[in-house]
Amino acid sequence: MLSQTPAPLKASGVLYLHGFNSAGASPKARLVKQACEYLGVACETPDLSPLVRTALDTAQRSLEPLGPRPIVMGSSMGGFLATVLAQQHDLRAVLINPAVRPAALVESMLGQRFVNEYTSERFSIEQRHHDEVAEITPDQIDAWRYLLLVVTRDETLDSARTVAAYRGARMLIHPGGEHGFAALASYLPAMFAHAGYRLEAGKIGRVA
Repeated sequence: MLSQTPAPLKASGVLYLHGFNSAGASPKARLVKQACEYLGVACETPDLSPLVRTALDTAQRSLEPLGPRPIVMGSSMGGFLATVLAQQHDLRAVLINPAVRPAALVESMLGQRFVNEYTSERFSIEQRHHDEVAEITPDQIDAWRYLLLVVTRDETLDSARTVAAYRGARMLIHPGGEHGFAALASYLPAMFAHAGYRLEAGKIGRVA
């Protein structure tokens, strides 16, 4: 008889990291928080700086109240940061359309100005944004840590490159879709299974 892969131990808490120019009050963050509240799991969804070293410091501090064995979930640039944390702190992670080695993407945005619709923060992309991303990018990843959720029609990132970068990880590939991953509510059971929890399908609805 073939041995079965043991179920992961229950995560002691969930850290959700939002994407670029978003916030801890984004729809995906609120969905994850709602699922955590339903399951009785500690959850942190911090607002992150557009400077990745500052964002990483915030994320690391947010791990502290989540117990000895948290799981990290992140979308887009938050997925990149989740990867950095998972590798640094020996954690599992769930990644939603993560940015893969995003220094080149940041370089293409140099000089662009942004306003955060959630926080009203105004900022421009500078060389230091690029340099900080390049400095913290992991040289390699441990694929077993990750559950990857990726769409096939990401208008912002190259989905094929994402799949290749996390080859060997557990993957759920959503046909079509978009970078914002509007179908995320349907994948919450799989996300929380990776954290060691059973969440029945349809228990958490879509957040507008």
